[in-house]
Amino acid sequence: MLQEIKQNNLNLTVSSQEMGMKRRLLLVLTIVIVIIWFTSLRNRGTIGLSESVSSELEIAALKQNLAKLSSECRSWKPSRLDPHLPVIYAITPTYARPVQKAELTRLLHTLMLVPNLHWIIIEDAEVPSSLVANLLKNSGITYTHLTATTPKEWKLKEKESNWKKPRGVQQRNTALQWIRNNLKADDQGVIYFADDDNSYSLEMRDTQVVSVWPVGLAGGLMVEMPVLDPKTGHVKGWNSAWRPERPFPLDMAGFAINLSHFLKHTEAKFSFNVENGYQESEILRHLATRDQLEPKADNCTKVYVWHTRTEAPKLQAEKQLNKKGLKSHGGIEV
Repeated sequence: MLQEIKQNNLNLTVSSQEMGMKRRLLLVLTIVIVIIWFTSLRNRGTIGLSESVSSELEIAALKQNLAKLSSECRSWKPSRLDPHLPVIYAITPTYARPVQKAELTRLLHTLMLVPNLHWIIIEDAEVPSSLVANLLKNSGITYTHLTATTPKEWKLKEKESNWKKPRGVQQRNTALQWIRNNLKADDQGVIYFADDDNSYSLEMRDTQVVSVWPVGLAGGLMVEMPVLDPKTGHVKGWNSAWRPERPFPLDMAGFAINLSHFLKHTEAKFSFNVENGYQESEILRHLATRDQLEPKADNCTKVYVWHTRTEAPKLQAEKQLNKKGLKSHGGIEV
């Protein structure tokens, strides 16, 4: 959900049209070469030598153009630098698990389309993993790779439910501290928490203080969203079904923070010592009142982010192989 930004607007529209035109041209050239080749085969016995040489030269020229276009398509990357747009600082906590690379790759393909994006990815580990490091190195986007280990007493045990303990607290706070240490109050930007297991579209708007919007498939509802006052357009409440008494009953993916505003509030961070489901309220209580929230996504009438979760893969057969000292993937990074 990372999107058009005008003065802190997260506008994710990108010049992919150029890529589409090149691909279409590539297809047309391929078709032309095939037609000419078949025509030359059919008429090989009836045309003269000069005509045959001319056709072969034409095919060679077309092949050369085809090779050039193919090379451009392989090396093409969207333009992500726009001096008129503030930077989006997308914060993503992650941890080692079978679906980690798949989740990060899906998110990466969205972030690659975003101009002026800085991806801050924080592993729950003592040292950076080669899997995440290689993914970032080959991504072509600006990134910062950090690590922060969750304290042992706050780590989920193997069969504990996800909601038993807060997740990503240490990692998000590490990213926020990096922002405080490396950016200045006059830097233009937006902070957004882009978890690796959510699904994102390519729309969003500007943020002056804290902006909010609907999140699909969250809190046991098809959509969890702010409710607006029809007269003022301000947030007057929420349609949250899960713990609606929370000061800010929204999802981690349902808000963004103005960078300069955040840097003025050194106390704004997440905490292990809050009730379950109160992480969003914990940071937002330092940054805005309900009246200061800025409704986005066409006045909260559209959904641009979904709280999806990948089903844990069933790897019983893999476990049996492991008992024998074997792995199905050998040395392949999955």
